[in-house]
Amino acid sequence: MKKIVYQFKIELLGIEPLIWRRVEVPSTYSFWDFHVAIQDAMGWLDYHLHSFSLLPPRKRKPILIGIPDDEDEENMLAGWEVPLTQYFKQPGDEAVYDYDYGDGWQHRIVLEAITLQKEGIKYPNCSDGQRACPPEDCGGIPGYYHLIDILSDKAHEDYEVMVDWLSNHAKNYHPYDPKYFEPGNVVFCNPKKRWKKAFEDG
Repeated sequence: MKKIVYQFKIELLGIEPLIWRRVEVPSTYSFWDFHVAIQDAMGWLDYHLHSFSLLPPRKRKPILIGIPDDEDEENMLAGWEVPLTQYFKQPGDEAVYDYDYGDGWQHRIVLEAITLQKEGIKYPNCSDGQRACPPEDCGGIPGYYHLIDILSDKAHEDYEVMVDWLSNHAKNYHPYDPKYFEPGNVVFCNPKKRWKKAFEDG
């Protein structure tokens, strides 16, 4: 019997042209598992906190799902304990995914379809998307646009400094092409291993 797949469109808000991904994940995923898939598909490095914000029908206060701490554990549900199916019920359901509260990256998450797994495809799967993810810790939307301006002008006084920063980052981003994205190059990590590394190995 074929298993059920959730197809999502993920859009990074506040940047034009739009940076987006189409991702298909097993319906058995938790919000933590989905978080890891978003990180991998977008190109983030999972160095910072994250949360999902959802507003279920007939609710005035949004549901927050992510990594609770001692201060907000009553308001933030642990993502690894909440299945996607609890809040994503039908195509059109949405959420906002926040990543790196300092840089303030917000993503619009839309459930596009609920389908069956296809033969020959390994899930999670990134089937489409456009444009490169901003480099991690580039300074949010203003920093991203400033980076693009500098890289477009080799005569800019900060060009070599920025190239050096990109080259010596935790991930080597140089040469950085904001237009480039290839879905087939996405490598998905095991969310259980990511959780163990984050909460047990440290």
